[in-house]
Amino acid sequence: MKYIQLTEQYRPYVSLIQLNRPKELNALNMELMQELQQTLTTLDADTNVRVIIITGNEKAFAAGADIKQMADKKTIDMVAIDQFKTWDLIKKTKKPLIAAVSGFALGGGCELAMTCDMIVASETAKFGQPEIKIGIMPGAGGTQRLTKAIGKAKAMEMVLTGSFISAEEALNYGLINKIVPVELYLEETAKLAETIAAMSPVAAQLAKEAVNRAFETHLDEGLHFERKNFYLTFSSEDQKEGMKAFIEKRNPEYQGK
Repeated sequence: MKYIQLTEQYRPYVSLIQLNRPKELNALNMELMQELQQTLTTLDADTNVRVIIITGNEKAFAAGADIKQMADKKTIDMVAIDQFKTWDLIKKTKKPLIAAVSGFALGGGCELAMTCDMIVASETAKFGQPEIKIGIMPGAGGTQRLTKAIGKAKAMEMVLTGSFISAEEALNYGLINKIVPVELYLEETAKLAETIAAMSPVAAQLAKEAVNRAFETHLDEGLHFERKNFYLTFSSEDQKEGMKAFIEKRNPEYQGK
């Protein structure tokens, strides 16, 4: 595996997946997401695994999607690529998923953390959906899961301004489970995972399914709507300008076209 590292028995019945693109702050390119999805599918079928942790490093859980892979794409290109098929398969993971987040969890990184069932964050964690700053909008659940987790007003502010929230704010809003010191965030996540792994794996999977059913009522409809609008942003000149400016490390000049 090129973009992730797997420790199958990080703790008894607990596997650890570490995103491994440190120079890119673990930006989620399509290859990484495919590796992640395939690994989760394998672990989901492994009876020696009951809980799965996904983490990055102290500096970044994942600082967003890989913009260079999308910058020159048009709407029809994005539909043809169908990158969200991978996300849909990740969402179907039956075993409990825990995100161990330190540093940046932005854009796709925030969406990946929210796809997990629980989030343990270090004191340095920052969450955000800054896609608006490059002329697009969230496309992997950001407008849907974030709104359901923290409410319309704050979600609208984050999505429309691209602003970040701290770990403390995320805890207050109900986005995460707990905050721990940076040096302990992975250890505390492992303790939570071990507690869950000690329970009946059948009951845990059924309970997860039931909780998600309550949380995700009408979510698929919302995701479909979000995805359509995400694809439409690639018909805009603003999207091209926003991503080009990002790559060129300058401020974008939007024309509203």
